[in-house]
Amino acid sequence: MSAMSPAQKRIHQAALRLFAEKGTSEVTVGELAQAAGVARGTIYNNLESPDRLFEHVAAQLADEMDERIVASYAAAGIDDPALRLATGIRLYVRRAHDEPHWGRFLVHFAMTNESMRKVWMGPPMDDLVLGLQQKRYDFRPDQAATALGLLAGSTLAAIMLVLEGLRTWRDAGSDTVEMVLRGLGVGAEDARKLSVAELPPLAEIA
Repeated sequence: MSAMSPAQKRIHQAALRLFAEKGTSEVTVGELAQAAGVARGTIYNNLESPDRLFEHVAAQLADEMDERIVASYAAAGIDDPALRLATGIRLYVRRAHDEPHWGRFLVHFAMTNESMRKVWMGPPMDDLVLGLQQKRYDFRPDQAATALGLLAGSTLAAIMLVLEGLRTWRDAGSDTVEMVLRGLGVGAEDARKLSVAELPPLAEIA
């Protein structure tokens, strides 16, 4: 993920909020300038292609979260693919609680936008494949895409519960982890233990 200038970060954050609030990938330069608190010229000077703003924001969000999740595993010394998967789900749910616009952006676009689908095809798919190879999971190799759909859909459903105030992020995250792991073939006792393991902080990246 390429580093952004402070102005670009401000613009991208404003764009993410607008896309999340509107539920659409269409935002005008005027709307964006107002939301970011900058002049229209600043938008043009800091965006290579304003017409592709949504794709830039979606790709940046996916890349950034992938990097932070992997860094979190490394910092905590987590190498068990089942615990990595459990930790990843809970970190997603917690971040959606801490940053509601980020969570709403995911809910709106994470299953329908090509750039956003990279979120699921990165570390989550890696941990599914590794867990299957290590016999942590019990599903057929040809069911990998369905297993990934179970993981992604369940995580987004948990985020929705949190955003709507129906569950706390802790309960929604742990319950989702337990059910997803059970669905992947992890035993009941092990799934429960992994769902409530100590959660490391989401790593920061430069």
